This record gives sequence, structure tokens and C-alpha cells, in this order.
Amino acid sequence: KIVKKGDLMPTQLEERVASAILDLEETSKDLSAELKSLYISSVKEVQLEDKRSALLVFVPYPLHKKFKDIQSRLTRELEKKFNDKHVLFIAQRTVLSKSYIRKSKGQLRPRSRTLTAVHEAILEDIVYPTQIVGKRTICKIDGKKILKVYLDPKDVKDVDDKLKTFGTVYKALTNKQVEFLFPPTEY
Repeated sequence: KIVKKGDLMPTQLEERVASAILDLEETSKDLSAELKSLYISSVKEVQLEDKRSALLVFVPYPLHKKFKDIQSRLTRELEKKFNDKHVLFIAQRTVLSKSYIRKSKGQLRPRSRTLTAVHEAILEDIVYPTQIVGKRTICKIDGKKILKVYLDPKDVKDVDDKLKTFGTVYKALTNKQVEFLFPPTEY
């Protein structure tokens, strides 16, 4: 259930997650058909502030859409197996530098491979299945930038305990400060 690039061997954590997914494929009736053709590329563990940790499961970009179809059920089952850990699925994306030389002359770098586009996509992956309804960039006097991300208020019950996790994971992946919150309700 795990495919690594080159001759790299999977770590213990990656093997545990892959075996849990394989176990779900064998035991779960509703997930087995979808999980048959899916695999992961790597797993990373991020420590949170409150002695908990989050598991980042990286999936190949072509399979990401299929993972999204079953992500809420798969996340719930994996969080049961790995207690006290939040599980997040993120697509393995490539960033091409500005100086990347293409084979044919004059060919532009795809917008989906820019650093900004990849960071935006990571943000969407982290909060999935919740949707982002607004973003604000706060520029402080000392030069720091903080991104405030407003999530869909209908998902407050599902995501409220994961807001700090989202911020810590995004900081670990992109080194950008972000704050997740829900828009104020108007009466």
C-alpha cells in the first residue's frame, strides 16, 4: 500500500499506516472497493503543542481525487486506529523554480507548479472536507505576515478541535504563519 520513489525503504511509521490502510481494505465493506487501487507515497508525523501529533499522509497527485471521495470515512477509521493523532491527506505536489529550463524553448512554467499555487493547494488539502470561505493577510509592523483563513461555519462541530492542528501542519510544511477560524455570525 506504499510506493516510494527510487530504492527508498519505507520507515516504520509509513509501514504502520500502510498496514492500517491494507487492514481497512480487507475488513471494511464500504471502503474495500475504493481502496483496492489506491496507495500512499509517504507519511510524516508533526508534533503539536499539546503533546499530541498529526499524521500527514502524502498521496500521489493523480490518486488524490480518488482519495478525496473516501477521505472523511478513511480519516475517521485511521484516527480510531492511531488514537490521539489527527490524520490529514495531502497530495504530493512539485514546485518548479523560476529558472527551470524546459525541453522546448519558450515553454512557460505551469501555474500549478508555482510556489504560490502549491501552497494554496496544500491549504485546501489540509482543511478538506471543509471549504475555505475567506482569506485575509495581516501585515504586522515588524514585517511578519499572518494569513487568516475563514472556514465554512456549517462544519464547526467537525473541525473545531482541529484548528490548531491545521495551523501547525501548514507552518511545518510551508513555514508560513496561518490562523484558522470561523467567520463571525451576524444576527
